[in-house]
Amino acid sequence: MTAGSIPATQAPASVEGRPWRGGWRDGTSYGALGLPLAFVELPLYVLLPNFYASRYGVPLALLGAVLLSARLLDAIADPFIGRWADALYGRSPRQAYRWLAYAAVGLALGFRALFFPPMSEGTALLVWCAIGLAVTYLSFSTVMVIHQAWGARLAGDELQRARIVAWREGFALAGVMIAGGLRSTTSLDLGTWIFAGLLAAGVVLLAKAPRAGRPWVERRDVSMWLPWQSRSFRRLLAIYLFNGIASAVPATLVLFFIQDRLEAESHQALFLGSYFAAAAVAIPLWVRAVERFGLAPVWLAAMGLAIATFGWATQLGRGDVVPFMAVCLSSGIALGADLTLPSAMLTGVIQRAGHGQQAEGSYFGWWSFATKLNLALAAGLALPALQALGYAAGVREAGALAALTGAYCLLPCALKLIAAGLLYFGWIGAGEGKS
Repeated sequence: MTAGSIPATQAPASVEGRPWRGGWRDGTSYGALGLPLAFVELPLYVLLPNFYASRYGVPLALLGAVLLSARLLDAIADPFIGRWADALYGRSPRQAYRWLAYAAVGLALGFRALFFPPMSEGTALLVWCAIGLAVTYLSFSTVMVIHQAWGARLAGDELQRARIVAWREGFALAGVMIAGGLRSTTSLDLGTWIFAGLLAAGVVLLAKAPRAGRPWVERRDVSMWLPWQSRSFRRLLAIYLFNGIASAVPATLVLFFIQDRLEAESHQALFLGSYFAAAAVAIPLWVRAVERFGLAPVWLAAMGLAIATFGWATQLGRGDVVPFMAVCLSSGIALGADLTLPSAMLTGVIQRAGHGQQAEGSYFGWWSFATKLNLALAAGLALPALQALGYAAGVREAGALAALTGAYCLLPCALKLIAAGLLYFGWIGAGEGKS
């Protein structure tokens, strides 16, 4: 038993469950819920601020304060949600599934309420928005953490873990592309009903998914802080943070780069669609590579591909539509690895720490917190730096464009290099990840 493991008596592995066998049946039943969870993110994070500002005239400062408060609450709540998920799984996988379904109902209702408030102005509108955001974010996080813990509890070797995550993230990418495609052709009213239908289908399918069950063990309650006792978790989280910020920075700045550096605003949909499509196509290829080379070396190769891609993007300028399409395809391929491999590595960390089928929720609660921290830090690093260097949206002077190129291309390269160094020297070189 490793340091920090939870005392337990030896007993049969699980009850109420069936093992992962792979194939379309298992993959779809588990992964399909990832589609509506990704589908809802585009309107929730991208459209909502503009919706309240333009339709209801909410002052940006007040709206920003409400959004920031709700997102901070959401991020801080994730570790607590993870701890609660472990308690649910400890009682019964059926209990965890039941609460996931309850949270899905809250998510569907909260999401619709946000876009159809019963009032159109005043303090009551802001209060409605704040309550709707809290319900929606917390419900979203509950569904997501329980779903991720479900997959982690299925465990297995590196290849199986990669395949499980690949199904979830493949459906998630499909959700992003569907949401983007419907954005300009579907009304908000219809969009909320489509989301509710997709969410209901994902929850129903999950009832048929493989599940690890509840181990017949006597154990003490799991502490929310248990993951931090694992040195491997701390190392992997550091790699994940640097790599995640490196990926989030260009995602934050890509529309500015297309608009002002390339002057190719009319091609935005094509660029973004090709990026996500490349990621979806690449996921099974990365999984095949894991079978031969292992999780960590393949992730390192993906980091190298991203660094080379953004390094080359520094040479692009006005009218370089075809070369930037190549950048989108190449960086999208690298994204496929970022979405799939780190979570599979985390499942291995949980197993080796002796916390399997006991603390997956706590680990993924912190993982979700780190994911949201990546997005916040990316905006917090890149946007103020650009402003300090003289760039503003629509400014195309040489100095401003040089600052934009540096932030979009070189900052991610620097952060990816740090992540790659930590992965190579602190993980592969240290023998982490070996059974």
